[in-house]
Formats: sequence, C-alpha cells, structure tokens
Amino acid sequence: MLLIFDCDGVLVDSEPIARRVLAELLKEIGFPSPDETSAVNHTGISLPTVLAMIERSADRSLPADFADRLRQRSQQAFAADLRAVVGVADTLARLSGPFCVASSGSLLKIRRNLQLTGLLGHFDPHLFSSEMVEHGKPAPDLFLFAAERMGFSPADCVVIEDSIPGVRAGRAAGMRVLGFVGGSHCQPSTAEGLRSAGALAIIERMRDLPGCLSSAIDD
Repeated sequence: MLLIFDCDGVLVDSEPIARRVLAELLKEIGFPSPDETSAVNHTGISLPTVLAMIERSADRSLPADFADRLRQRSQQAFAADLRAVVGVADTLARLSGPFCVASSGSLLKIRRNLQLTGLLGHFDPHLFSSEMVEHGKPAPDLFLFAAERMGFSPADCVVIEDSIPGVRAGRAAGMRVLGFVGGSHCQPSTAEGLRSAGALAIIERMRDLPGCLSSAIDD
C-alpha cells in the first residue's frame, strides 16, 4: 500500500501563514481580502487557480507581478514561522510502508517547506507537484501520476488530505481517502465537508493515522 500525503495543512502547518500573506498583499494593492468562505475554497488548489478566482471575484486583473511578489513574501514568512504539523515526524518514523507527497504547490515550494520543517528526508525524492500534470486537484491527474511513478495501482493507494478538492481528486483517482483536520486552519465544519466530499474517515491528530490506516485497509 502506498500512502500519498498532501503537503500544506497535512505535513506542514502553512495554511494560516499563506492566507495571512495573501490578505496583506491584496490589501496593499486595494483588492478586497478573501473572507473565510473564500479562504476555505482556496485550500487545496494551485496558486494560478486561486489568483484566477480572486480576479473573477473582484472583476479586475491583479498586477502582472503579483504572483512573484506573493511567492517572495510567502517564502520570507514561511522561513520565519513555518512549523511541521504536530506529530508528523513521529508518525512518519512509525510507518513501515512507502509514502510520497502530492501537492498543488510548486515543486520548489514543496521541497523548501519540507526542508524548513525537517521533513524532507522522509520523502525525498518522492515529491510530486501539480506542475507535473495537465490538470490539478480536484482532477485526479496528480494522484494518478504519483501512483504510476511509485509503481502502485490506484486501488492500492491511500490519500491523506485536508481539502475538499484534494479529497475529490483522490476519490476520482479510485483511491481511498482519509480526511485530516489537525491543521490549525481547520474549522469545526471542516470534517463534515471532507466526509461529504468522500473521505472514508477523519483524522484529528496525526498520531492517530496508523490506526486509521488499519481500518481503511480492512474496509
């Protein structure tokens, strides 16, 4: 069995930092800051898709250099504040089977954030980004690509996700999906949203993952 981990919000507690930086930069250029509903809708999808959603909502274009400015400021914020999700390192050390990362972030971002949090050694070189496929989450392309590269059929993969697009992508790929709500960005409604999207079970603490995996395998 192959475990496929999302990165942001599952391995690294990056979502609150990313949302803060995005809101600050939008405010500086006179764009409305995303409300909580919008922020939830942005979770789990690629940056170009998020920026396109913001432009549609505001009915105007962002500055041409906005994405580059956002990446630069996010890197600075992550370097200062990013932490691994509580319990991740210990849990990875307990897992015996193969695992990899499949994230909507760029490969550079995935590698940098895992390195900042001391997790890169658990996964490198098995890092997969939406940059590598035609369609990002909620399309199944990324998870199918990761499974193929790792030598597993979709039926033998379990995805750990914190976002509705991610859960939908895993299910569309024909994989079992576990919803994770242990990131600091998660709300009381997050678990129900993940269940509705198709998560087989909800994990509240990363240390509970091995036990939850046993149930998923038995099912």
